[in-house]
Amino acid sequence: MKIDIDKLSEEELIDLNNRIVARLRFLGQMRAHSQMLDFTIGDRVTFQPEGRAPLFGILIRYNKKTVTVITESGPHWNVAPGLLPKATSSANADTTSTKVIQLRKE
Repeated sequence: MKIDIDKLSEEELIDLNNRIVARLRFLGQMRAHSQMLDFTIGDRVTFQPEGRAPLFGILIRYNKKTVTVITESGPHWNVAPGLLPKATSSANADTTSTKVIQLRKE
């Protein structure tokens, strides 16, 4: 279906633009959500920030369009799930040195 935008008023063009932007945002969120379903909380993942060495970490939270990963060195990163393969192993990852904090119920 073609829309002849030359015949639309300014008000109609603004409404059409708002609808298009909302639809594109929705499609982006759905794509990110479907990519997030490939992961579960606690999965070991890897990613490479631009200009840095690959980082390894554990997925700790789902966000609206990203997931939060806590790296082996401690910092948290919000990463798009499309940039995040599951880590099979890392040369410097030693599972015995992983810091685990047990949560207590009080």
